Amino acid sequence: MKKLIANVTLAAMLFVGMATLQAQELRSSSGSSTGKIDSDGTIRNSSGSSKGKIDSDGTIRNSSGSSIGKIDSDGTIRNSSGSSIGKLDSDGTVRNSSGSSIGKIDSDGTVRNSSGSSIGSANGVNKSWAAVVFFFFQFN
Repeated sequence: MKKLIANVTLAAMLFVGMATLQAQELRSSSGSSTGKIDSDGTIRNSSGSSKGKIDSDGTIRNSSGSSIGKIDSDGTIRNSSGSSIGKLDSDGTVRNSSGSSIGKIDSDGTVRNSSGSSIGSANGVNKSWAAVVFFFFQFN
């Protein structure tokens, strides 16, 4: 009986764990999908093509795998030369290299431009990843 309970518990934990590893959708203000970020950090456009990746250490890679920047643990977003190109503040405000606010990601995942208007959503997406995609990463 103890083995059965242990196996059922393990199966339930694996199921819950796998459910949380699903890709997270990025949506425009009209609600249409503009892309997604896979559980491994792969950034995809609305057609599903890989446009890059954000590694677990914050390294940002283009579609060919070359490093094009990094997100530091303090929220600083850097280009491939190591120069700061922006920052994500703890409240979700996204700043450009001169420190001006260019947008914000609310706690519910709503992405806002500098005027406060909703430009999309990234519900359940890591805020740093969403900031890179919406404000610093261009889909082609």
